[in-house]
Amino acid sequence: MSDTTTDSGTVPRLADEPAVLAAADALAAELATGAAERDRSGEVPRAALAALDASGLLAITVPREHGGIGGGPVLLAEVVRRLAVADPAVAQGPQAHFLFVDVLAAIGTDEQRRRLFADVLAGRRIGNALAERGVAHAQDLKTRLRADGADGYRLTGTKGYATGALTAAWIAISALDEDDRLRMALVPRETPGVTLDEVWHAMGQRATVSGGVVLDDVAVPATKVLDYAALFAAPQVVGARAQLVHAAIEVGIARAAVDDAAWFLREKARPFSEAVARGLVTRASDDPYALHRLGEHGARASAAEALLERAARRLQEIPLRPADDTTAAVGSLAVAEVKAFASEAAVQAANDLFAIGGTSATDRRLGLDRHWRNARTHSVHDPVAWKYHHLGGYLVDGRVPPNHGQI
Repeated sequence: MSDTTTDSGTVPRLADEPAVLAAADALAAELATGAAERDRSGEVPRAALAALDASGLLAITVPREHGGIGGGPVLLAEVVRRLAVADPAVAQGPQAHFLFVDVLAAIGTDEQRRRLFADVLAGRRIGNALAERGVAHAQDLKTRLRADGADGYRLTGTKGYATGALTAAWIAISALDEDDRLRMALVPRETPGVTLDEVWHAMGQRATVSGGVVLDDVAVPATKVLDYAALFAAPQVVGARAQLVHAAIEVGIARAAVDDAAWFLREKARPFSEAVARGLVTRASDDPYALHRLGEHGARASAAEALLERAARRLQEIPLRPADDTTAAVGSLAVAEVKAFASEAAVQAANDLFAIGGTSATDRRLGLDRHWRNARTHSVHDPVAWKYHHLGGYLVDGRVPPNHGQI
C-alpha cells in the first residue's frame, strides 16, 4: 500500500499485521519517555497525539474495500494494549475514533464511508462528543438536531467527557432530532459554532484532557448525519468492540505497574532492616515477601492479557451485526469478563507497587503514583459490578443481558 501525503506530512499505509505491530512498538517507545511528565503537566498532549495521527495506526480497522487492512479485534486490542503500557491516557485518545470507524462500517452510507475512511487513512482522527453532564442518566440527552431546510440541520447543546475532541479532525456528536430519535452528526472540529474547552480535573488519565464541547447553532449537512438509533435496534457488537479497547487500556496499566514495581525493586529499593539484621537478604530484590507480592501481580497481569486475547478472538468470529442476541451476548460477555478482571488487577497492582517498593517509591519525581490514579480513574468508566452480575446470570441459565446482549 502507498503512503498518504497530507498537509501535516506523510502518513504510512500499514500493509499487514507485522507492520502494524512494529508501528505500535515504535510509537509506544516514543510515548513512554514522556508519560510521567504529561501526567504531571495535565496539558493537552498535542505532540503525542500528533505522533499517533501520523503513525498510520488510526486506519488499522478500516475495511479493505476502502483502502485499509480490515484489522479485527485481535489486532486492535494488542495495539491499544501496547500503547497503554507506555501511556494509557494517550492510548485512550483514539478509543472513540475506533468506535466511530465501526459505526460507519455498520450504518454509514457508501458516500459517508468513502469520504470519512479516506480521511482516516490520511491520519485524521475522529473525536467524541457523546456524554452530557448534569442529566438524569447517560441516555438523557439534551443536545438537539433540528432540520434546516431540505439538505441540512442545526445542532445545539453542550457535551462533556469529550475525549480526543480537542485535537481531532472530526467530532462525532450524539443528539436527538425533532422526533426524539437518536442521531449522530459528524462535524469538522473547526466548524463555526463549535467551542471546545480544556476543563479536566480528574485525578488520573490526566493527559486525556477530556474537556467539553459547546454547540451553538452548528450547521450540519444531511450527508454528515447518521441514524444512530438504527445501530441499537438490532443485535450488534460495536459496543463490545468499544469496550474491548477500554479493557486493553486496563490490561496495559496492570502490566505497566508490574513492570515499574519490578524495576524499582531491582534498581532503587533498599532491603528492610530487620531482614538484613536476620541475615536473610542483602538486597531488596531478594526479599521473599516483596517477590511473592510481585509474582502474584505479574500472574494477574498475565491472566488479564490472556483474557484480553480470548475476548478479542471471540469477537473476531462475530460480525459487527450478528444474526441474534445470543451471538452478540457471547462477544459482549467475553469482553465484560476481561474488563472487570483487568480493572481490579490494575488497581491492585498499582496499589501494591508501593508496598513492594517502600516509602521511597512514593517520591513524586518518579511519577509511580500515576499508575494507581490512572487505573482507579479509568476503572470506574462503567461499573464492573454490573459486568459480574451479567456474567453470573449467563452462567446460571444462559441469561442474555438486555439491549441485545450488550453490556
